[in-house]
Amino acid sequence: MKRVVGIGGVFFKAEDPKALGAWYEKHLGVPVTPYGHAKFSWRRDEDPSVRGATAWKPFPRDTGYFAPSGSSLMVNYIVDDLDALLAALKAEGVTVDEKREESAFGKFGWAMDPEGNRIELWEPPKA
Repeated sequence: MKRVVGIGGVFFKAEDPKALGAWYEKHLGVPVTPYGHAKFSWRRDEDPSVRGATAWKPFPRDTGYFAPSGSSLMVNYIVDDLDALLAALKAEGVTVDEKREESAFGKFGWAMDPEGNRIELWEPPKA
């Protein structure tokens, strides 16, 4: 079973997400949307017909989205089979959040690494 096949997003906490986004846009050319995130498009090397995007987003310092982690950073990893990977991680003794989300954006699940960082796992929609 393949595990992680790419990075779907980089999320981090900021004192002032809007101002920080504007700084990244001005100084580094990060294409920040009015919603405060950026999207970087790509194709898979092994199959260029598969297109995707990596999200970049600063969150407010007090966000609960990274909980229970106290880290200021969370990485979203792209996976091909979320359910199988979460089951394998759990069997390997990894702390896996029982919470799951499914929407038009795909399927999401979470786990914790040994240093207490929350990991977001994302299975994009098949279409």
